[in-house]
Amino acid sequence: MGALVEYSCLLARHALCDRNLEAAQQLKAHDKQVDQFYRQIEVDCVELLNHPPQGLQDLRHVSAFMQLIRDLERIGDYAKDIGEVAIRLFPYPVHPTLDDIRVMIDRCRSMVALSLEAVSDLNADVGLEIKIKDDAVDDDYERLYDTLVHAEGILTNVEVTVSLVLVIRYLERMADHATNVGRRIAYVVTGERR
Repeated sequence: MGALVEYSCLLARHALCDRNLEAAQQLKAHDKQVDQFYRQIEVDCVELLNHPPQGLQDLRHVSAFMQLIRDLERIGDYAKDIGEVAIRLFPYPVHPTLDDIRVMIDRCRSMVALSLEAVSDLNADVGLEIKIKDDAVDDDYERLYDTLVHAEGILTNVEVTVSLVLVIRYLERMADHATNVGRRIAYVVTGERR
């Protein structure tokens, strides 16, 4: 599931920044696969909660993983949404903010990769480092939002502006979900909420 979500983030980048229609179209299929994994893992976790195997003493792991997979599923949804926006933007010229949005996407992709590393290694330190990167994405969001909404001299139509505002909002939420994954892993490892 994590690999599909991570690849969906890459496809979203290609769709929006490289204007790759094929990448945008692949995102719908990837999202369906992510949703299937999400539903199956959730069912498995509920089964573990209802009938814990002998020796399973700490159910916080199961609970944390149920929340964690929801965060990953939402990241996949936002990647698909970016692909849909990319399709709407294909007829228009490249917007001047696209290079800055590309940087924001790459920051988010890095955060998703780190969150998956934290999951696979059960590494609380890596999980908690993600919050630092989230602050940079929040700064990107504020700056880009201000640029898009209050732009003087950037001639663009309303659909492009609104679409790009949606994209940066999706990216900001993806970063928040990646941060949540990191925090959940830190909780699983240490037993402390931070």
